[in-house]
Amino acid sequence: MGGSSSTPASAPPRPPSPTFKTPWRQLQWGNTQHDLQYVRDFEPEGDAVKQLRVLLYGPVGAGKSSFINSVSTVVRGTIAHTALPSTTNSEGASFTTKYETHKIRKHSWGSYYPFVFNDIMGVEEGSGRGVRVEDIKLAMMGHVMENYKFNPASSLSPSDSGYNSTPSLDDRAHVLVCVCSGNAADISDSVLQKMRQIREAASDLGIPQLLIVTKLDEACPETERNLQNIYKSKFVKKKMTQLSSELGIPLNCILPVKNYSKETSQDADVDALILNALRLILDFGKDFIDKL
Repeated sequence: MGGSSSTPASAPPRPPSPTFKTPWRQLQWGNTQHDLQYVRDFEPEGDAVKQLRVLLYGPVGAGKSSFINSVSTVVRGTIAHTALPSTTNSEGASFTTKYETHKIRKHSWGSYYPFVFNDIMGVEEGSGRGVRVEDIKLAMMGHVMENYKFNPASSLSPSDSGYNSTPSLDDRAHVLVCVCSGNAADISDSVLQKMRQIREAASDLGIPQLLIVTKLDEACPETERNLQNIYKSKFVKKKMTQLSSELGIPLNCILPVKNYSKETSQDADVDALILNALRLILDFGKDFIDKL
């Protein structure tokens, strides 16, 4: 019998690369000194506002407190715990319940940078849970007093002891920053609706807005392997484009970061992303204060 000839099986097609050949956004890696000096020299212009106030909001567990700690770490040059973050990864109830102002201390004792962060209760699904949209609106206008404990069941009213009836320009929010996790499940319609209402209120007040996306290294192996792949990663760009579409925030106002969480010493690439975000926050806030 004659032998049968067989053709070699063709190799399966190679999967598409998870990264672009060139970054879709440029960042000066390893050259953070210029941005760090800019932050350290920052001063609000004029006499009307003594400190620029950054108000953070977002879903539970997104990393709002960790972002404040990361900013403090980069600016101070030492691992810092300015805000107390939750150590659980649950998407349950908000860990932060009070309205608290977080200052960043300079190297000299008793001296602080002229920008502060306010972390608030997380935005949760359904009614009667998490921070109320009305309370975030009041916080933007400066009506929420320090250490006011948010009540998911009812909003702050002028008759409450935590209501500031005569807010100064310093009490108002000058930048609104939404913080979302790049490693979480898709944001529910209920939470998205609340976040859109918060955005609309900020727009009515003329407050500039940014979106910080955290934990992308946990969701993207290429970024986890090398943080400098963050602007080459197709996953990261897709995630940021999705959030831009859902929340109506322009892509150039969305910044990916990696928070300090498990590190015990600083990392130059983590610093670069945090400083890039912080500088834009300060620039946006400065422009708003100029209008005031």
